[in-house]
Amino acid sequence: MKRAALALFLVIGGTSAALAHEVRPAYLELRQTGATSYDVFWKVPARGDDMRLALDLELPAECTRVSTPTTAFVNNAFTERWRVECAGGLTGRTISIAGLNLTLTDALIRLERLDRTVIVHRLTPDRPFFVIEAAPGALEVARTYLVLGVQHILLGVDHLLFVLALLILVQGGRRLVGTITAFTLAHSITLAAATLGVVRVPGPPVEAVIALSIAFVACEIVHRRQGRSGLTERWPWMVAFVFGLLHGLGFASALHDVGLPQHAIPVALLLFNVGVEVGQLLFIGTVFATIRVAQAIEQQIRARTPLPSFAAWDVVAAYAIGSIAAFWLIERTLAFV
Repeated sequence: MKRAALALFLVIGGTSAALAHEVRPAYLELRQTGATSYDVFWKVPARGDDMRLALDLELPAECTRVSTPTTAFVNNAFTERWRVECAGGLTGRTISIAGLNLTLTDALIRLERLDRTVIVHRLTPDRPFFVIEAAPGALEVARTYLVLGVQHILLGVDHLLFVLALLILVQGGRRLVGTITAFTLAHSITLAAATLGVVRVPGPPVEAVIALSIAFVACEIVHRRQGRSGLTERWPWMVAFVFGLLHGLGFASALHDVGLPQHAIPVALLLFNVGVEVGQLLFIGTVFATIRVAQAIEQQIRARTPLPSFAAWDVVAAYAIGSIAAFWLIERTLAFV
């Protein structure tokens, strides 16, 4: 199992490193300030410190820029702000992202109207345009936020590494199910609480502590190999629940950037959380499927060729996970200290 888990980790790590800049979505926010006026915020992921993805915002021809854009480079992304006047408003008009079809990333569009209703839509490389509707129906809201939830967890490598470390550390089917259930329940609670404004915690410190949680569980794997029974091994449900509360705050931070449609807050929040759970289950299923395939291949190879055994794959995986988590911890701490 440990060998397969390590192999999967290496695949995740290599893929995320190779595509780290490509999978981060672009983000467009349109805030209506008058009958035909809108504030525009446009964020494009960067490649390095001086290069940006070749994505260009194309607003309807009826929109005229009426202010000078202000630009900035924040959190490895280029941002622009300006104001436009759109004759007749934006309802029924098309917004598109030129160049999106040549990337692997998506673009999120958030439109907030004067009546505080919010439209959120995701543009993809195969459909880089969007016709603004008068008001999206509940089904469209559900679909959009379900996909956003799945996408967030599958692209959130830090959350996946924490789950992977739990899968390596926790032994026994019942204990593992209980641990994952506790993690799910905890991050569902704080996701809802933070999104609805019941709990307010600054995002950067939360992200740093999430990295610390990954490093902690990685250390617990090493301690088990050394014969020391750690806190996670004795009370895996408690550790998963406590750290799950922190991970839920991280999910809420991502959802806060997108916002919730005022006319369908319960549907959007529920489906985003369901999407996170679906993505998590897909990841866990992939882990166990990879284990089965790796075990079958290993048995076939050993039947033909004797291979030396190596029983410390879990420690190798723990050091790899812990090293990445330590890097994230330092990087995220320095970002707000």
